[in-house]
Amino acid sequence: MTRACTVPRIVIGAATSSAGKTTITTGLMAALRARGLVVQPFKVGPDFIDPTHHTQCCGRTSRNLDPFMMGEGRVRETFAHASEGADIAVIEGVMGLFDGVDGSGFGSTAHVARLLEAPVLLTVDARGASRTVHAIVRGIAGYDPDVRVAGVVFNRIGSPRHRDLIERGKEIPVLGWVPRDERLVIPSRHLGLSLAHELDVTDALRTIVGEHVDVNGVIDLARTAPALPGVGSHPPVGETVSIGVADDPAFCFYYADNLDRLRAHGARLVFFSPMSDPLPEVDALYLGGGYPELQARTLSSAPARHQIVRAAEDGLPVLGECGGLVYLCRTLEAEGESFPMCGVLPADAVMTDGIRGLGYVEGTCTGGPFRALHGTGVRGHEFHYSACRPDEDARFALELTRGRGILNGRDGLFEYTTIAGYTHAYFSDRSAAAFVAAGSAFARR
Repeated sequence: MTRACTVPRIVIGAATSSAGKTTITTGLMAALRARGLVVQPFKVGPDFIDPTHHTQCCGRTSRNLDPFMMGEGRVRETFAHASEGADIAVIEGVMGLFDGVDGSGFGSTAHVARLLEAPVLLTVDARGASRTVHAIVRGIAGYDPDVRVAGVVFNRIGSPRHRDLIERGKEIPVLGWVPRDERLVIPSRHLGLSLAHELDVTDALRTIVGEHVDVNGVIDLARTAPALPGVGSHPPVGETVSIGVADDPAFCFYYADNLDRLRAHGARLVFFSPMSDPLPEVDALYLGGGYPELQARTLSSAPARHQIVRAAEDGLPVLGECGGLVYLCRTLEAEGESFPMCGVLPADAVMTDGIRGLGYVEGTCTGGPFRALHGTGVRGHEFHYSACRPDEDARFALELTRGRGILNGRDGLFEYTTIAGYTHAYFSDRSAAAFVAAGSAFARR
């Protein structure tokens, strides 16, 4: 059975990165929730960090909407299912409004706005300009007739006079004049903004954005979005295996859809912290990305490290992504020290001063411990400052046609029934089913 998706929705776009999208989006979400509305958050693209701010603010898990990794159909499906029970959906864009894959518009914020038939609220950084901002707005609003730029929020307004100079030439409805305010600055580190749990900015964002943005006007704008065709629902599957999922400051980067897809194929997810908890009794283990380099000393001395080694040697299926890969190596060199890691994989990791891999990944599974995946395609994303140095006889499961991976376009280093790489893969039904099946086989031994 399907039914149309009628949730009001708004996309927050910008001309460039660093225009204040996350600040305006999170503040708007907080202001909407303060009015008693159930807000469903989304993020265009593969980013893990912005969704942590959305989730903390809204009390509902923020979802990624990425046409390159997911496909257009899955974007609509994820949006419709995640928006059930919400009063309004707020979608934060990525980069500039029309910036997509390889200089195209595919995968851009505008692409997602078209797929969801959602109006765009454009965030414009007004620092150092007055009348010129209207040229920016006019150019963006007229660039693609299928993308409806229906309102503007001018960010970083310097003074009442600055606002007055801009207001004289407005052409598109202005729904916000947000002043420059140090409380609105979200600090960054090497992989992007700081994580939500490390900050306490929600109250400031809610207050400032709530005071300087026409929240009622945003709601009215969101309500102009038409109904979307319905999507089918998947019948639930009874739990057949337990999968441990590392969840702490060292391992916190997961696509919510991946976790849901594991559940849909019969997994019961058991969240734990390798920093402080013992390895739970599980049939498989999923180690996501995060910041193991910031927690290296704690990880190296925690009991879970040795327990994971023994379990992997015993055949426990283990999947690691980026930070999970680093943790499964023998050592991690960071801040001039070498820390012992799990040693499951024949490699060592080192933190570097610059980006070692950034962008979308595409390839084929050519080997590895999960035979059901051999020959299947993989799409995902990589972003890391570490380098992984495998032994000469190391084996790889993924051959990449796009992305760097671990070594010369090879990724998915494997040993025993453990596989890990720099690719943050978006799970297909087939890949989720294969991982659950591996856990089931381990449980039946």
